[in-house]
Amino acid sequence: MYQKQIVIDGLQYCNWSREYFQTLQASGITAVHATLVYHENARETLSRFAEWNLRFEQNADLIMPIHSLADIKTAKAQGKVGIFFGAQNCSSIDDEIGLIEVMRQQGLLIMQLTYNNQSLLATGCYEKNDTGITRFGKQAIEEMNRVGMIIDMSHSAERSTLEAIELSSRPICISHANPSFAYDALRNKSDTVIKALAANGGLLGFSLYPFHLPNGSQCTLQQFCQMVAKTADMVGVEHLGIGSDLCLNQPQSVLQWMRNGRWSKDMDYGEGSAGNAGWPDSLPWFCGSAGMENIYNGLISHGFNESETGLILGGNWCNFLEQGLAPISKKSTPHMESSAQYKIIG
Repeated sequence: MYQKQIVIDGLQYCNWSREYFQTLQASGITAVHATLVYHENARETLSRFAEWNLRFEQNADLIMPIHSLADIKTAKAQGKVGIFFGAQNCSSIDDEIGLIEVMRQQGLLIMQLTYNNQSLLATGCYEKNDTGITRFGKQAIEEMNRVGMIIDMSHSAERSTLEAIELSSRPICISHANPSFAYDALRNKSDTVIKALAANGGLLGFSLYPFHLPNGSQCTLQQFCQMVAKTADMVGVEHLGIGSDLCLNQPQSVLQWMRNGRWSKDMDYGEGSAGNAGWPDSLPWFCGSAGMENIYNGLISHGFNESETGLILGGNWCNFLEQGLAPISKKSTPHMESSAQYKIIG
């Protein structure tokens, strides 16, 4: 039954190569949310798009770009892996609100408002003081809602995340993080956040990044499925997905860029321990081509039925993307605040 499912990984930043695309195809994954940029500015972001255009050209038998739910269905029918893009920070729009629409037109479907630090839009999860969504951030959320760019708060602090959920007229996602009840990492999310996210139609993607899991790289498949089950009991299966945060075969320099960007001369240990200076060991049951199928079988063994498991593995991502990517028209009344003033196009 696994082979019949639409399977979506809600976040990866692996070392993209033809060999890895072949692994993805063999894994049965239908589509992947690929991190396009971390701290790149607008000009550098355009170069990342160009690099991916070349990958699509050279590997057209294996991968294809995703712009809509219809493309995901096409990828499944053709046995290809669909790739849709997200930014793990707001640096790709510089300080210019008009670039939100420009980047959306280029194919940036998802954007985080922060990556760990304070940004122009919101507060990151490693800041001591969370001041919430900024003046620019409020307008950026409205513009993202309008053009059909999904808001992601995976690396954001609690107040900022709750305010984004409230301010957005469309459901938002936390594409790759875990509940803090499972493991109290700075980037994992409280019950308050998860309940608010679900109450407003949002989606939580469970992370497989060992630093965010109980027992780290020794986390068992059973423990992972227990975490999913407890969250499902809290908010229902319809708000849950997978966002593995998989970073396979990446050099140390990539980790340094992720954590430090251009802002720090010293290694930022992120999770608060110098012992986390390098990449964690991979989970033995989530590596190679069998990872998502192992989760599928693990959830079935844990008591989820076929329908529920299919939703968690990809169906919920499909529903969420279908709702979130359609552009909406905005009436001419300035400074609108209510979602009732928007109309979906199409």
